[in-house]
This record gives sequence, structure tokens and C-alpha cells, in this order.
Amino acid sequence: MNALEHARQTAIAAARQARAQYRGGQINPTAGIAPGMTQANLIALPRAWAYDFLLYAQRNPKACPILDVTEAGSPSTVLAEGADLRTDLPLYRIWRDGQLTEEVSDATQAWAENDEMVAFLIGCSFTFETGLQEAGIEVRHIADGCNVPMYRTNRACRPAGRLQGEMVVSMRPIPADRVADAVGISGRYPSVHGAPVHIGEPALLGIKALERPDFGDAVRIEPGEVPVFWACGVTPQAAVMASGVPFAITHSPGHMFITDVPDSTYHV
Repeated sequence: MNALEHARQTAIAAARQARAQYRGGQINPTAGIAPGMTQANLIALPRAWAYDFLLYAQRNPKACPILDVTEAGSPSTVLAEGADLRTDLPLYRIWRDGQLTEEVSDATQAWAENDEMVAFLIGCSFTFETGLQEAGIEVRHIADGCNVPMYRTNRACRPAGRLQGEMVVSMRPIPADRVADAVGISGRYPSVHGAPVHIGEPALLGIKALERPDFGDAVRIEPGEVPVFWACGVTPQAAVMASGVPFAITHSPGHMFITDVPDSTYHV
């Protein structure tokens, strides 16, 4: 086995170990876990709502880039052989009539409420963070051991069927002289949100206070750093809230599904 293949197998083993730990009840944000392996957002909906969401994602690909769609009723995905989407994420959110009703580490019971759940796995910006780090750009939430800050914005997504809502963004402070590098690196991963949607001036996105994110944790911003915003896979949760979706299961923000697919698969 050559060095490249050994590194690939080691990364896959780390992804599988993380999923096993989450299946066993461990809870932690997944940024920086199994580096080099693609992470994904999750939303599962009853089959009667699946087409609406598929159309919503197709119309809003920057925020909702789909990596896989499961068969109705199946908790399996081609992105990780043997994985179970009901148990292998660290934390789930259960939604009823557009309201968050509970967070659980095992969604099996909720999933059983509808035998035709369709799960969508959506690209996550955590995927390009390894590239940022390899280029010497600090990813603040990883460095500080917390969750990435995420914000609801004033940018409306294009509606589809019964779904509407605003774009959610994630934010990373980037030194001003490295912003162009961050744009270039992330832009080579269009399937996982790609380049930023906004740089600086959070008020233009309707964000009133960076220290009060809607999801995740606030992070420090050092002198000379610029807040850079990427479209975020929590956007579907904003649509669930805005549209009063009767029932949905999602990941808890920052607690992603770790796949067996290398980040390089989505590099262009």
C-alpha cells in the first residue's frame, strides 16, 4: 500500500470511528473531526414534502447543494457504506409544525413516526476548511474548540412549492490579506457552498451583532481580520420554520454527518 492509499484508508477509518462514537451517544460539533473527509448537513422529510424540498434545493444551490437523496423509508446513504442516518450524527433536531420540539442524540424513534422519510444530505462548508488550514489560514472555531457561528440573513431564498425562507450563512474571521486566498480555496468546492456570498459589513446581510449568532457560538475577531460569510446548510431549517413544515428531522447546527468520501472528490 502506497502512502497516498494509506492516508486515504486512515481518513476513512477516522470517519467510521467518529460515526461509531456518535452512534454510542457521544455529542460534539464535528468541525475538525476526520479531516479530509466530506461532512454533510441533513434534513429528512415525509415523502409528501420531498419534491418540494428537492425543487427548493435546485432553485437555491448555493445554500442547498445536494450530495445524496435516499430512497423513501431508507436511512442508508451511498456516501458511507453501512452508516445509519438515524443514529450516526452526534445531535439531531426534531421539528413539528415549523417549531423545534426537541434535540436528541438518536433519531430512530422520531424517524419511525413516518415510514416514508426521505433524507437529503447537503454539502457543508466544513469540507473546505482543511484546505484553508493547509494554506495557513486559521479556522477560528476549530482553533478555539467551539461551534462555527451561523446567522439568519435578509436574503430571501427562491421559494418552491410550499417552501420559503431566508439564507443562513456561516462566518469565519479571515485576515484581510488572506481573504482572496480564502475565496479562491473555497471557490474550488462548489458542491459544498463554494466561495463566500458576502465579505465584511454584516449589517448588509441584516446581521445586527456578530457576537450573537442565531446558531453555533460566537468567535473572537482579531484586529485586521474581516468577517467572511459563506452560504450554510442550515438554510433548510430556516425554511422549515418559515413554512411551518409539519414534520422534519435535521442535524443540529454544527453537528454533521461525516461521510466516507474524501474532500478532494468535490474539488474542481
